[in-house]
Amino acid sequence: MKRGISFEIPNKCGTFLGDVLQPIDITDFIWRVSNEESYLEVNDKLDEELFPEEKKVMPGTELKNLLENNFYYIIFADLKAYPKENISEIATYKEFIESDCELVLLVVDSCYTTIYCKDKEKIELLYRNAQAYEFKDVQYVTEKNDTRTRLTVW
Repeated sequence: MKRGISFEIPNKCGTFLGDVLQPIDITDFIWRVSNEESYLEVNDKLDEELFPEEKKVMPGTELKNLLENNFYYIIFADLKAYPKENISEIATYKEFIESDCELVLLVVDSCYTTIYCKDKEKIELLYRNAQAYEFKDVQYVTEKNDTRTRLTVW
């Protein structure tokens, strides 16, 4: 059974989180941002945090604007999408399945990206999108090849 996808994004500034999430409507969700380290790029230099400490939960419209209209450098990212404000802490795949969370996006070491998604059609759209962007080593995450023990970046 497909749990999601994994791939590598370029290790440089860009709009990669927005690119990765392009096939889904970000605005349909409330997003929880945790355990991350990412910076806005301003005048070819890393500047303030992409996700300020006080913005750990944000509406999809705000996240969409942030990810698609700025250049940024990702070191770690942990974003979780919820259809409503019933936001819970998720640390394992089992907790993800039992929660209201619909999608988990993890980026580790600036490039290693994993997306878990409950909607099988969205997994296919995300997979084709990652291929269209020519991200490296695009593959499905399944029960058999999933080596993660936790759905967090730390």
